[in-house]
Amino acid sequence: RFLIIIYRAADAASPVKLEELSLYTGPPPPPPTARRAEPEAGQLEETVATVRKLAEPYATWCQGTYAQIRPGVQRVVRFGSDAYAYLQNPPKDFYPRAGIIGVAGVVGLFLARGSRVKRVLYPAGLVTLSASLYYPEQAAAVARSTGDSVYDAAVKSYAAVEKFLKSQSKGKKKED
Repeated sequence: RFLIIIYRAADAASPVKLEELSLYTGPPPPPPTARRAEPEAGQLEETVATVRKLAEPYATWCQGTYAQIRPGVQRVVRFGSDAYAYLQNPPKDFYPRAGIIGVAGVVGLFLARGSRVKRVLYPAGLVTLSASLYYPEQAAAVARSTGDSVYDAAVKSYAAVEKFLKSQSKGKKKED
């Protein structure tokens, strides 16, 4: 058997105010004229401060570079995971078609003797041709978007050349 005894304080005349509780009050603030002296920095603290000052520009550069590279890396990772998921459950006849397209690229490498241009154009051309035979809808969509891009680039180039030539002709007229 345990005996528990509880003592109760005598009833106070008035309840305790919130400000009177020690939990809510702190030590009095120091007088405004008194200043707290900081301890002198030791050799270790000075060394760490120096290293921080030296490393700060590099850290800032790394953060900026990471911020620029991060979206591209995320895009590549997303593409890789999508490709992996696609290859886990490929459509019918995917691997034979991919094999033939790859063989066309290898044949292009063998046929491309001579200049560097041939070594690039033959394999790329044969791969493109064989891929367009197996996937005509996608090839048409790629050709359409590529054609639009090439047209836009040609128009911009033409405008830039025209502007450049006009500025040169104005410069010659002013000299005369």
